[in-house]
Amino acid sequence: MRAHRESHLLVCVGLFLFSFSSHTSSTGPFSCTSQRQFNLNGMHKFGDVILGGIFKMNFYTKSSELYFTSEPKDPICYGFAPEAFRRAQTMAFAVNEINRNPKLLPNISLGYHLHNSCGNLGISLRAALSMTSGRGEPFQLNENCNGNPPVLGIVGDTSSTRTIAISSIVSLYRVPMVSYFATCSCLSDRRLFPSFFRTIPSDAFQVRAILQILRRFNWTWFGLLISDDDYGLHAARSFQSGLTQSGGGCLAYLEVLPWGRDENELQRIVGIMKKSTSRVVIVFSPQSDMLKLMQEVVRQNVTGLQWIASEAWTTAIVLQTPSYMPFLAGTLGIAIRRGEIPGLREYLLQIRPDIDTLSSQENNLVKQFWEHVFQCKFVTPDMEFEGETQERLCTGNESLRNIKTEFLDLSNLRSEYNVYKAVYALAHALHDILQCVPGSGPFQGQSCASLQGLEPWQLVYQLQRVNFTTNFGDTVSFDESGDALPIYDVINWMWHSDGSTEVKNVGEVNELASKIDNLNLDEDKIFWNFEPKKPPKSVCSESCPPGTRMARKKGEPVCCFDCIACSEGEISNKKEEFWSNHQRDHCVPKSMEFLSYIEPLGISLTTASLSGTLLCTIVFGIFTYHRTTPVVRANNSELSFLILLSLKLCFLCSLLFIGHPRLSTCQLRQAAFGISFVLCVSCILVKTMVVLAVFKASKPGGGGSLKWFGTMQQRGTVVFLTLIQAAICTTWLMSSSPTPHKNTQYYKDKIIVECVIGSTVGFGVLLGYIGLLAILSFLLAFLARNLPDNFNEAKFITFSMLVFCAVWIAFIPAYINSPGKYADAVEVFAILASSFGLLLALFGPKCYIIILKPEKNTKKALMGRGTSMS
Repeated sequence: MRAHRESHLLVCVGLFLFSFSSHTSSTGPFSCTSQRQFNLNGMHKFGDVILGGIFKMNFYTKSSELYFTSEPKDPICYGFAPEAFRRAQTMAFAVNEINRNPKLLPNISLGYHLHNSCGNLGISLRAALSMTSGRGEPFQLNENCNGNPPVLGIVGDTSSTRTIAISSIVSLYRVPMVSYFATCSCLSDRRLFPSFFRTIPSDAFQVRAILQILRRFNWTWFGLLISDDDYGLHAARSFQSGLTQSGGGCLAYLEVLPWGRDENELQRIVGIMKKSTSRVVIVFSPQSDMLKLMQEVVRQNVTGLQWIASEAWTTAIVLQTPSYMPFLAGTLGIAIRRGEIPGLREYLLQIRPDIDTLSSQENNLVKQFWEHVFQCKFVTPDMEFEGETQERLCTGNESLRNIKTEFLDLSNLRSEYNVYKAVYALAHALHDILQCVPGSGPFQGQSCASLQGLEPWQLVYQLQRVNFTTNFGDTVSFDESGDALPIYDVINWMWHSDGSTEVKNVGEVNELASKIDNLNLDEDKIFWNFEPKKPPKSVCSESCPPGTRMARKKGEPVCCFDCIACSEGEISNKKEEFWSNHQRDHCVPKSMEFLSYIEPLGISLTTASLSGTLLCTIVFGIFTYHRTTPVVRANNSELSFLILLSLKLCFLCSLLFIGHPRLSTCQLRQAAFGISFVLCVSCILVKTMVVLAVFKASKPGGGGSLKWFGTMQQRGTVVFLTLIQAAICTTWLMSSSPTPHKNTQYYKDKIIVECVIGSTVGFGVLLGYIGLLAILSFLLAFLARNLPDNFNEAKFITFSMLVFCAVWIAFIPAYINSPGKYADAVEVFAILASSFGLLLALFGPKCYIIILKPEKNTKKALMGRGTSMS
C-alpha cells in the first residue's frame, strides 16, 4: 500500500504549501492571497463559466526539488505525451462546440483552464489547488475565507492515485470532478469522494468482465500482475473477491510490479511466469509498467502466454511493435467504449505555433507538440548562444495535413471520447440548473440557482441527475456512486503475416443487459497466437481419466489435484449428471426432478387451476347476463368484471410454475403472478373506498365526498397501483432476473431443476407490495363492516382479505422450508387457495341471490333492508 500512503502524504504536504496569508483593511473587504504564484504549463480560454482540466502532457523527473527545498522551484517537465495533448485539445474542442450550440447554454460562454500535470502527484495537487482557490492573484472572500472557486468543475485526472488525492481536496469545496480515466473502485465511496464522477466504468465492472472471459474459455489457472498503486491494489482485491464468489478458478501467482527500474525484481517475476504451468496472464497496470515488464519478458524469451489486458494498456500503441508482438499477439483486453467526435480532426489540423510567443506558457505545449510531430527544433536563445545545432530546425510553417501521424488517427477514440462526454456532462448540468423555474426549484424553499451566485455543490446536485445522449448515440448518466454506465469493448491484438498489427473489436460487455452473462463475443474473429489457431488450455490439473478420482494436493489451490485409482468396486465419471444403478454395476443418468404435469401433484394443481379458471368464466357469464340487475350494478360493476378477469389471470399464472423450468417461464412466472394479484387487490381496495365514500355521502352534508370517487378516478387508481408493481417487476428482471438452475445439493441421486429467483430483495418487494395493498383493503373493509345492509359488501371484502392474508402469511415459512419442486407446489397452492378464497367470498353471495333468490335481486328489496335497518 506504499502508493496509497504516498498519495495521502502528498495531500498533506500540498495543503501545507498552499497556506494563505490574509489581511484586512479599513476600506476594502477581507481578502486572501496565496504565498506564491504557481507557474503551471497549460492552455487557457476566458468565459462566463470556467471549467478546469488536468492532463498528463509531459513526464516529470525531479520530484525532490518540488517540496524539500527551502524555496520551492517551478517544475521542469520532460518527454512529450501526444495522446494526452490530444485529450486536452478534445476538451478545448468540446468547449468551443458547446459555445457554438444555440440550444445548450445559450448566451453563456464557457472557458477553460487546462493544466499539465507531468504525471506527477505534486504538480496535480498544485493545479487542483490553483483552480479551486485562485492562481495566485488576490481574490475577494468573506470573513471566514470562504467563497466560490475560480472554476466550477474539473475534468481529470488520468491516474487513480492522483485522482484520489485531488478529489480529496476539491471535495472540501464540493467542486465536481469528472475523471475520464481513473477506474479505482475506491473512488465510488461517496463518503470519501462526495463530488467525484467519472465517464469510465469502475474497476469493479472491469473485473467482472474479465472473469466472464475466463469462464467463456474455461481458463481456471492464471497469473495476476498488478501495479504498485491504488489502481493495481484495488483491482487485485476486487479480482480475488470476484474469483472467490464465482468459484471459477485459481491464482497460480499474484505479483506486484515494481516502481522504477528494479531489474532484480522484474527478473524474479518473469522467472515465476516462465516456470508456472499457467498459460494465462492478467495484467492490471499502466503501459509504463507494462513496457518495463515486456523488456524482461523479451530478454528471457517467455513465449506461449495468453495475455489479458486491463483498459490501462489494452490500446497502448507503444507495445504494438515488432519486438513485442511475437509475445503479445493474440492479447484479449477490456477497452473503454470507442466513440466518434465529428469535427475534431479539422480542429486538430488548425493547431499551429505562434513564433513570437514560443517561450510563453500558453504556447509551450504547442511548441513541444510541433517538435514531436515534425522531429525538429525551434530556435531558442540557448541554442543561439551555443551555436549551430545538428537537429533540423522548425519553421512553424510545416503542414499537419502533409504528414502521417498517429495524433490525427481518430479511428480509435476512447479516452478522448470520455473527455468529450465529461465536458458535455458538466455543460448539461449547468444548463439544467439555469433552466430552473423560480418557485419550483430543487433547492431550499423551491429556489433556483443563478449564474452569478452559483455554488459548486449545486452543480454536483444537478450532475448526479444529468441524462443526455451523445451524437454517437450513447447515453450519459451517473449512478448513485457517480459511476458511468458499465459498457466495455472486448478487443484482440491481431498480428498479420506482413508484420502489421491491428487492434480489433471482437465483442462487448454490457452490464445493462438483463442477463447473468453479459459477454457478447464473436469467437470466430479472435486471433490466437498459438498452433493450432485455437484458445490455449490453462488448467492446473487435467480432469482425471476413467478409473481414477481427484485427490487434493496439500497446500495447493483447489484447482490442483492428483488422480488416484478408484477403490475396488468403484468407477469414476467426471459428469455430475450420473449415478450408480441399483445393482451398482454401472452408471445411469441422474433423474431430473421438477413439478411436472404428469405426476399426481402436478395433475392435481393443474386441475385446480383450470377449475378456477372455468369457475371465473361461469361467474363472468352470469354477471354479464344479469348485468342490469341491482346486485350486479351495485358498487361499480366495471370493477367486479375487472376482478373476475384478474382472478382468471391468477388461476392461469399458476400453470407457469408447472413443467420444466426454462428462462422464459422463470422470468414470466413471478411477473405474471405479481401483476395479476396487484390488479385484483387494487380493484378490491378501490371498491372498499367507494363503499365508505357512498356511506359518507348518504349523510347530511357528505355529498361532496363522492366527487373524488368517480368512475375515471377509480380506473386511474387501479391503473396507477398496477403500474407500480409492473415497474417493480421490470426493475427486478433487468437487474437480477430469475434463471433456471440444476441443483445437485439436495440429493445425490437426483438433479433438482428449479428457478433461482435471482434477487431476494426483488421477490420480497414484489410480495411486500401485494401484502401492503391487501392489509390496507382489510383495514378499510374492517372499519366498514358494521354499515347498514345496503353497504354490507364490506363484510365480504373483510372476510376475503382475511383469507388472503392468512394464506400468504402461512406461505412464507412453508416456501422457505420446502426443497426443490415442493417450493413451486407451495407457491402454486398459495396462489390457488387465495384466488378461490377471493372468488367465493366476493362473488358467492351475489351468485346465490342472482340464481337462487331472484326475488331479492331488486332495488326495492335491497333498499328495503337498508331502510328497516336504518
